[in-house]
Amino acid sequence: MDKMKMESPNLTERNIEKIASLFPNCITETADENGRLKKAVNFEILRAMLGETEGDESYEFTWVGKKSAIAEANTPIRKTLRPCPEESVNWDTTENLYIEGDNLEVLKLLQESYLGKVKMIYIDPPYNTGNDFIYRDDFAIKSEVWKAESGEINEDGSRLFKNTDANGRFHSDWCSMMYARLLLARNLLSDDGVIFISIDEHELVNLVKIADNIFGDSNKIGILSVVNNLKGRSDDKFFATCNEFALAYAKRKDCFSMGGFELEDEEMENDYDFCDEIGYYKLIGFRKTGNAWKREERPYMFYPVLLKDGNFSTIHSEELKLLYDKNTGTFHDDALESICEKYHADGYTVILPKTENGEFGRWRWGLDTFYREKDFNLGLNRAGTLCTKMRACLEDGSIRLKSAKTLWYKPEYDTGSSAKILKQLFAQDSLFDNPKSIVYLRDLIKISALPDSIILDFFSGSATTAHAVMQLNAEDGGKRKFIMVQLPEACNETSDAYKAGYQTICEIGKERIRRAGKKIQNEVNNTTLDTGFRVFKLDETNMEDVYYNPAQTTQKMLEGFEQNIKSDRTDLDLLFGCLLEWGLSLSMPYHSEQVDGSNVHIYNNGDLIACFDKNISENVVKSIAKQQPLRVVFRDDSFADSPSKINVSEIFKMISPDTSIKVI
Repeated sequence: MDKMKMESPNLTERNIEKIASLFPNCITETADENGRLKKAVNFEILRAMLGETEGDESYEFTWVGKKSAIAEANTPIRKTLRPCPEESVNWDTTENLYIEGDNLEVLKLLQESYLGKVKMIYIDPPYNTGNDFIYRDDFAIKSEVWKAESGEINEDGSRLFKNTDANGRFHSDWCSMMYARLLLARNLLSDDGVIFISIDEHELVNLVKIADNIFGDSNKIGILSVVNNLKGRSDDKFFATCNEFALAYAKRKDCFSMGGFELEDEEMENDYDFCDEIGYYKLIGFRKTGNAWKREERPYMFYPVLLKDGNFSTIHSEELKLLYDKNTGTFHDDALESICEKYHADGYTVILPKTENGEFGRWRWGLDTFYREKDFNLGLNRAGTLCTKMRACLEDGSIRLKSAKTLWYKPEYDTGSSAKILKQLFAQDSLFDNPKSIVYLRDLIKISALPDSIILDFFSGSATTAHAVMQLNAEDGGKRKFIMVQLPEACNETSDAYKAGYQTICEIGKERIRRAGKKIQNEVNNTTLDTGFRVFKLDETNMEDVYYNPAQTTQKMLEGFEQNIKSDRTDLDLLFGCLLEWGLSLSMPYHSEQVDGSNVHIYNNGDLIACFDKNISENVVKSIAKQQPLRVVFRDDSFADSPSKINVSEIFKMISPDTSIKVI
């Protein structure tokens, strides 16, 4: 049986393995701090393999601490997330998560369970105005040696500190904080995922460079200007600031598709009620217009589009080759006619990119893009014209476009409107400064996420994102799930929130979700709507340190330990700790049952079965094996001796040979 490591993945080791798969001759060995050999990269050979020479200059964005930020993002931690059912809502059935803890460490712990699964990330990080707090990510320094003055650290050992412009690393500290977190966040995005980052003018330029570095400039979707204070800040000099920004980056732009907004009545009247002289409605057509519209200019973007039973398709790539001879530069219209007749005989409507004069044009997409986008991005208008990027369907069945623009404004985006919603929800003033607009977050989610997507916010604040997810699900019947992450930052003792009984921002966020969920449920009366959430709190590892650090212990020390699991940890703590290492979602259903006096936990119908009791009988092992789970975990001291462990392995070999077995 293998032992579970009970720590976040070592991303540095993974990156070295990726390099080794491409350039095995660049991998060497070196000694770590304990003298043990480990794999390393010979960068001189790697540079030579990439054709680089010493002394070459290159364009790059850097600051003091960038290398440390990269190293910190890749360094594993020995921590866990402890479940808190007593603070949760609908613990047994909800698929939403609220996690309290330092978001850098939480992101590390989520690397296995949510790798490539998050469709949308939204964050509203500190803006580095000189008056706000940022994270001090120096894990080599213990919290007790940090200064407690000037808000650098509170009684709970928070790593927040007030970053004033007197700090010689004013911009560098902020850049390091953002860089490490965005590196980890990118791993969690799905290939068709997107991240939105709110920011103001203070660090806009630096954030763009950081995001370009991590996500790639080629994956930049846009920089939105969001009007959130139409009157403008009255205390600003020269120009009264009335907007913030939102940076939008795709994980892979070639996989990302953006939705649109519903049409307002005025927009429909102004933009969509009129036809041109040939009966086309004012849409963006799939046929290319303007420059380079002729088929001769893009021969492989000329092909028949096939429509049958409401579904779009097109010809095979081999048939496409019959239409055009690249050697002579000629089109074979006889082959085109033959192919069209064949598909017409099979019941297809054949659509060609012809102009109003009957000339052959071309489409906007090649075959690969067509098949990737067709189900999401194609439609017919009432004139029978093939159109792209359709989002809103009118009562008459015609499909119309409302594309997003980089300037965003609605009256509901105003911070005053957002504060009013919180005031109504809590029946009191000033619980949270400058909360984000629910409508704004709802609009972002609507254009970037699917109805069953996971949405992550790891600077959760007052939990506006969670509120927006529940509200949008109530409006359109979606099943979106949220993951909120927030440091339990202490509320100022002079604040209205503290006087109202909320000691931390997390307490405000959780209570907001509870109240908003009840309000939404009362308004829609939908029993299937998920307005619950599971609460988890970041904590030290479930394991005694001595168990996993033998090089730091002596035999005499070991004799003083009777077990390797901390005495205050429950079966539920251990179960969810195993889920993190094994890469299983934290939101799936589970139940427990008694088997021969032992408590057996079954997660998601056998994705994992765990038993953490001591002196487990052979009947319990056989009962678990008969369920043929994918994974099984026991305590290391669940068995009396080594022969008992060997017997467990033999039982599973006979009954459930495909089960993976580990111990903690």
